[in-house]
Amino acid sequence: MACDPKPKSAAKFLLLLIFFTGFLGMTLAQTISVSQEEASRIAERVFANECFSKNDCLIEWNDGEEFLSLGIGHFIWYPEGQKGPFEESFLKYLSYARECGEKIPGWLNIASLPACPWNSRADFLADRQDPRLVELKEFLLATKPRQAAFLIKRLEDALPLILNGLTTENARGISKKFYLIASSPAGIYALVDYINFKGLGILETERYQGQGWGLFQVLSLMNEQDSASAAQQEFVRAAKIILTQRVANSPPERNEQKWLAGWLARVESYLSE
Repeated sequence: MACDPKPKSAAKFLLLLIFFTGFLGMTLAQTISVSQEEASRIAERVFANECFSKNDCLIEWNDGEEFLSLGIGHFIWYPEGQKGPFEESFLKYLSYARECGEKIPGWLNIASLPACPWNSRADFLADRQDPRLVELKEFLLATKPRQAAFLIKRLEDALPLILNGLTTENARGISKKFYLIASSPAGIYALVDYINFKGLGILETERYQGQGWGLFQVLSLMNEQDSASAAQQEFVRAAKIILTQRVANSPPERNEQKWLAGWLARVESYLSE
């Protein structure tokens, strides 16, 4: 998806999800069309899932987490020297916004993308009057449409990354499930939200006891279905199992059980269209 310098409500996103593996003699190619209106609606639902659509929640450091959460998708940003297991999505968004011509606050707009300047939740809470936070919030408020486009771009990029290294048979099975889910607006929302919510499941660091919890794991667990609605229901069933498994495998000190009910309710929202 190319950058539109100024996303407009009438624009169309055409996602060309194409993956080639010549050594397997396989070509997987389909398209998904998402209008800007649909992208904005999906983004608002993601924003509601993350923090009830409250602008005060565009910058938040959640209790028990080692990173700052930013924007409508609560993109992760780690302090210097504190890289954790989860994908650092804020820096990817910042790079994308800069490439697309957005005005970036000067303290962020440097050659080497910066680490989060607050070292912990306590440090962040004690420094809420920092002028950099004012600039950061203004940037996040002004670029909501760009954040919506970024969420869609993550969907666009997802399948080739997931399929990389799979056998022909496995790749075809994953692709069939992916595209069947993506054949309806509700399914596209489910995919976009889950990718933003729990990642692709391809990073070795995103594992507890060797088991991941991302989109790849959910698609792998799913049974194949014959209709978009059935695939959507199966996606939710598999996601609930994967998330429950993640909590069971998680380090006790993280106390992830406190989040499980909210996570399960979130994936249940994929059936509310």
